[in-house]
Amino acid sequence: MLQSMSVPEEPFEQDGAGVPDGFQRLWSPHRMAYIKGENRAGTDGPEECPFCRIPKLDDAEGLIVARGELVYTVMNLYPYNSGHLMVCPYRHVADYTDLDRPETAELADHTKLAMAALRAASGAQGFNIGMNMGGVAGAGIAAHLHQHVVPRWGGDTNFMPVVAHTKVLPQLLSDTTGMKLVSWPAGQASR
Repeated sequence: MLQSMSVPEEPFEQDGAGVPDGFQRLWSPHRMAYIKGENRAGTDGPEECPFCRIPKLDDAEGLIVARGELVYTVMNLYPYNSGHLMVCPYRHVADYTDLDRPETAELADHTKLAMAALRAASGAQGFNIGMNMGGVAGAGIAAHLHQHVVPRWGGDTNFMPVVAHTKVLPQLLSDTTGMKLVSWPAGQASR
């Protein structure tokens, strides 16, 4: 829980922060891995693709919430908001138009299940749902299709993303994953 902080009247010494000033700082060093492109595939092939690698891991290690026949649902390692899920086909395919009918149907079903689980677990009031097709459209991993399911709440936008390009997440991924597993509709959770 983020507690309100008082701003000091005078600059004070902050180890490692450079010249003392009146600013408080929130550090999110885990984001540097994403910014530097660590764990990003060196090629577009399935051998280096994280979305091809994740289903081979156990559910806890892979942050997998649910597995279907053709798609799986996973927590986003670099979430836009607490509870950010992604629905991914097992098949290494880059474009939505390359999915076959059964994959398209199961991706849609998992998206609906993800929304229901997020509402039950966290009282999500709305969602951003979508795909970024291609690097120029903002896809971080363009070679493997994935649908984002981002829960939203009234007032969840604050000054941090706007001013500091930082998102304050109030919960660890492992805790959020546990909530989603409990809230996933009966008989539909990861097996």
